[in-house]
Amino acid sequence: MGDKADRIDKYGRLAILAQGEFGVITSKTAACVIRYVPERVACVIDSTRAGASVEDVLGFGGGIPVVATIEEALARSPDALLIGIAPRGGALPAEWRGVVLKAIAGGLDIVNGLHHVMGEDDEISSAAAEAGVRIWDVRVPRVPDTIASGSLRRKKGRVVLTVGSDCRIGKMTVAFELARFLNRSGSRAEFVPTGQTGIMLAGWGEAVDRVPGDFMSAVTENMTTEALGRAGLAIVEGQGSLIHPAYSAVALGIMHGSCPDAMILCHQPTRTAIPGYDVSIPPLPDLIKLHEDVAGLVHPSRVVGVAINTFDMEEAPAKREAARLEDLTGLPVADVIRWGCGRIARAVEAPY
Repeated sequence: MGDKADRIDKYGRLAILAQGEFGVITSKTAACVIRYVPERVACVIDSTRAGASVEDVLGFGGGIPVVATIEEALARSPDALLIGIAPRGGALPAEWRGVVLKAIAGGLDIVNGLHHVMGEDDEISSAAAEAGVRIWDVRVPRVPDTIASGSLRRKKGRVVLTVGSDCRIGKMTVAFELARFLNRSGSRAEFVPTGQTGIMLAGWGEAVDRVPGDFMSAVTENMTTEALGRAGLAIVEGQGSLIHPAYSAVALGIMHGSCPDAMILCHQPTRTAIPGYDVSIPPLPDLIKLHEDVAGLVHPSRVVGVAINTFDMEEAPAKREAARLEDLTGLPVADVIRWGCGRIARAVEAPY
């Protein structure tokens, strides 16, 4: 079995399973792995996109092929199968079970970010043991035996948390990019992964959405404290959204566990409501106030920048929207992938 010290680059070349869902938002794990370690990706499996390249679908990633079946993927000699989507509830789709078993029979390790624990699935784990392959269940956390202490209210160093107007909005990407930018600029910053994709890329962390409610804040507190021990600035990856009917609990647990001094609000301008729910996304000034008020119940915090996700917008309208949101909020606004992290990084490092 894999362990919590694993990281994706220990698993060689990857075939990524994203059947029927391959896209920037719909398969965020696949998209992020392709963005940051494209050299590790042999192919993507999605019969609805077969024949295309990754670049055709995502707008980045180059000529990595999209294939229709696990058999076609095996012909490209990958070393592991990575589950590239995170469906609601994290279940293993029934039609994927056969694909996973064929991958194992073909000698592939399994990198699994679902809530479904394949190492505890009798059929899959038995097949893996017989084939002598590894299963890395990325989302299985180490749960502490104590609740959060609130010690980060009196911390040395600074904590920045990415928060969002919805889930699958770019909180991991913004936190990861911001930490990389700051380190390249000469500052010491540590990325704190709280979800499966961040853990795969960083090689440490815990999936907070898998932790029992009483211990979410404790897990976050422990990771943030560990990060501050290595750097004076911890960039914590947020999860879910305070306004999401299903995922608000994990957003709140991370917020109060990390006691952020500052927050970056992540938002997709073209998304006006939470998909699948009758919940509209409020105007950004209202969201900013909400996050500052809720964070402030435990530790004072300010939203110091807005990171927008404009993957589905042309350049000119994206820039107009960024300018409009700057006027509306009085904060620096940027798409960190499209235009870089500089303005948001300066806001993070400024006194507040």
